[in-house]
This record gives sequence, structure tokens and C-alpha cells, in this order.
Amino acid sequence: MSKRRHYREIPQFTTLPRPIYARPEQWGDMGSQTDWHSHPWGQFSYAATGVLTVLTRTARYVAPPQYAIWVPARVAHQVLSLGSAKMRSLYIDENTLDRYRWLEPQVLEVTNLLRELIIKFCRQRADWPWHGPEHRLADVLVDQLNELKAARLQLPLPRDRRLQTLCEMVQNNPADQSTMPQLASKAGISARSVSRLFHQQTGMSFRQWRQRLRMLHALDCLGQKENVTEVALICGYESVSAFVAAFREQFGVTPGRYFNRDL
Repeated sequence: MSKRRHYREIPQFTTLPRPIYARPEQWGDMGSQTDWHSHPWGQFSYAATGVLTVLTRTARYVAPPQYAIWVPARVAHQVLSLGSAKMRSLYIDENTLDRYRWLEPQVLEVTNLLRELIIKFCRQRADWPWHGPEHRLADVLVDQLNELKAARLQLPLPRDRRLQTLCEMVQNNPADQSTMPQLASKAGISARSVSRLFHQQTGMSFRQWRQRLRMLHALDCLGQKENVTEVALICGYESVSAFVAAFREQFGVTPGRYFNRDL
């Protein structure tokens, strides 16, 4: 049964009080979402608990606990969560980080050290002193951000409107067992064109794309404490063993261990 998500307000200020501004948030089981928006600074959204999803016009990014999503300045995006979550956002002036390292949206694995730095930074006042430990903490924070490794937790989206229609059908019902030719027919495009254009525009075959969609959706469901059997069915797998095998191939661990790793 679908839930009515809580709409979160976007801060209305147009400039940051300091080069790094912290905004901690949390919400309950009904989930949360924002409208489409952009801002003149970058946004680093860290999932302390729960699972965050960020949509841009070209991709879908998913951050389970202890991961974060980076959105550069002026990139239109929407932030979603299917269930309860705690998010720690850092709004960062675009001149603070190495621009070439942070040009594109991406999912990043947060280290234990950075996690503690973010928690501490979120306790500071917004207009922290320019001279003192607060400024030094900000400098260390930037150093640690630049050391992060990217994670393959994004789903590229095609530009072609017919392919977008096809993708929307699959995203709305990951369990659907329709074949690619059947979906292509509903979207008004030939299966041959799907195969050719899909790889051109996403760098993936449709089969690979669908598999990754199901795995990212599985992270969302597991983050809501759904049991593995239910998640397997929700994601279109006929057996739990097939789902667990696909999950392990994608993430290197079983679903049961993914959210219980040592952090």
C-alpha cells in the first residue's frame, strides 16, 4: 500500500552564512520528498539511517546508511525517502571543493572518520567563527571529503522520450515480468531500437539496467525493514535464492548482512 510522503520545505536563503552550512533532518515512517529544485551551492546528503534517493534529469542515485549523495551547484534534483531516515546535509560553496573532482552527481561511501566529523559539524552554529577550532574542523572536513571513493549506486536514465516511457513502466512496477519486446511495444518503439538506443544513452543494456533498478529498489525496501522474502517478490524474483544470488553479485554480500556491516 502506498504512503503519502511528507513534503519537506527547501531553505529559502540565497547565500550561505559560511562556506559550509550543516542542515540535520529526520522524518518518520511515511517517508519524505522535496519538490524539484536547485541552488547555487553543492549539496552533500549523508544517510545516517534509512535510505535516501536523489533524482536528477539524467539519473537516479541511492544512498543506504553510511553513504552520501553529492549534487553539484545548479543541478535540478529531488530528494526522496520511502520510510524513516536521518539525513545530514552539508551545503558547500562551489569554490570550497576541487571543482574537477565534484563536477557530476555521485554516490560516495562515508568513512567512519568523516561520519564523526559531520556529526560534530552539525552541532555548530551556522555562522561559526572564522578563526578558531570551528574553522579548522571545516578544513579537515573538506580534506576528508576529497578522499572519498565513489560507489556504483546510480541508475542512468535515457534521453529518448520513448525509452523514458519504457523506464517509467519498469520503475513503477519492478516485479513486472514483461519482456523487453512487450514493454517496447507499449512504449511505441521497436525492440531493436531499444537495444541500440539504450546502450548509447545509458552505457548499459536494458537487461543490465533492469537488474540494477531492482537491486536499488531492494535497498529501499530493506531499509524499511521489509523481510528478504517480501523484497524478493517486490523486486520480481521467483525465489529467495535467486534474489540473494543477484544481490550478492551486485553488492558483494547477502541482503541480511548488507545493513548489519561493521561501520
